[in-house]
Amino acid sequence: MKLGVVEYMDCAHFLPGHSKCGSLHGHTYKVEVIIEGEAKGGMIVDFANLKAKLRDVLRDYDHKALNDFLEYPSVENICELLSGNLKDKLGFPLLVRVWEGEGKWAETQV
Repeated sequence: MKLGVVEYMDCAHFLPGHSKCGSLHGHTYKVEVIIEGEAKGGMIVDFANLKAKLRDVLRDYDHKALNDFLEYPSVENICELLSGNLKDKLGFPLLVRVWEGEGKWAETQV
């Protein structure tokens, strides 16, 4: 069974050498996390616990410059960064999708 939550973070970044995105600018990132597991006692995990762990990870990056954490903070690299942090905290197989504004996203499964 799969279970998912959504949270948001606002960050600034620039993509070095990119013609359009090479200047500092910001996005509201929508972060979707979907875990997979067996429902024990009626649920896989409490939504409140899942959202709290996601918020703990996002708190490190929210309202900050992503270039302080990644050399090239593309949505693909942001997605990998977040999924690595979440994998350690959640202990479930998971899928992470990061939306950069509307209609643009990257996804990874760990």
